[in-house]
Amino acid sequence: MTQQGVIEPPAIETLRWVEGHLEMIDQRVLPARFEYVRYASAAQVAQGIRAMVVRGAPAIGCAAAYGVALESLALRHLAPTAFAAGMERGFEVLAASRPTAVNLFWALDRMRRVWQADEQRSVAEVVDCLVAQAHEIAFDDVRINRAMGAHGAALLADGARVLTHCNAGALATAGHGTALGVIRSAVEAGKRISVIADETRPFLQGARLTAWEMVQEKIPVTLITDNMAGHLMSRGEIDAVVVGTDRVAANGDVANKIGTYMVAVLAQRHGIPFYVACPLSTIDLSIADGAAIPIEERDAEEVTGFRDCQWAAKGVQVRNPAFDVTPFDLVTALITEKGVVMRPDQISIAGLFAD
Repeated sequence: MTQQGVIEPPAIETLRWVEGHLEMIDQRVLPARFEYVRYASAAQVAQGIRAMVVRGAPAIGCAAAYGVALESLALRHLAPTAFAAGMERGFEVLAASRPTAVNLFWALDRMRRVWQADEQRSVAEVVDCLVAQAHEIAFDDVRINRAMGAHGAALLADGARVLTHCNAGALATAGHGTALGVIRSAVEAGKRISVIADETRPFLQGARLTAWEMVQEKIPVTLITDNMAGHLMSRGEIDAVVVGTDRVAANGDVANKIGTYMVAVLAQRHGIPFYVACPLSTIDLSIADGAAIPIEERDAEEVTGFRDCQWAAKGVQVRNPAFDVTPFDLVTALITEKGVVMRPDQISIAGLFAD
């Protein structure tokens, strides 16, 4: 990507643009295999998002932006009216891919504004602008993550043992990561940080992805099952919690991977700070509180087994909400690219958008 400013290329390229196509790491097969899947249309990218080839709110937003760009490339030879109709279908299929991650809709809105900015442009000019905008969104994501990391690193003491839930690392973004970006930045600053990674059932993002990222970078990491966190907290073996988020309501309620609420309650019980790494694009001021955040329900097969192994009794009824909501009063601070917001509430969050 050729953009203004100098940002160190990410060590892990979750998404990459190769010869007019989007390639994304297939996160379903990590850590057993490391491979990319290639995409050439909005529908293909939407399927990749639904199937969790790519996951994590910032990465989903970047993928959606590239999905729009790919669709424009596929339609570039059409007349303007047919091009516009095809683009609308592309936006529609991408918007339906996953409901909770607000970055998806933020990215689509940003791409739509570029598309509709000037009706006098030719189709070819529109396509060039959309491809450039998708690159810019991915570039901005890495820049924002590094800014968040720098702000959040100051909150972690040298020697801190940090619990994280799900995967909010480079794999969940265009690079560096949100929650894991804070940890990476603290390590880059010379602090000795060790990570405790929840497995994050049922899709095991902590076991498969967070643990893999930390091992790759030789950052000390210990894997635990989700129901061990309270025990370790009670023994004084966790100093801080840092998680990411898929959507933050105007009052500071935080939607994140299922199980985050439980961790936040335990952290408050044991007097452990609970930090949420949150780019501004993840804050949804149109939603007053967490009760209005849509919670995705995923397939029962994710709970009854994993890949080819089924451990649950056949015929059992299953609930599989993919996210839960942590009330704002359990959040010690939001870590944003503009700085740290202690004890976030509606007033302090609105202040982030004041200028």
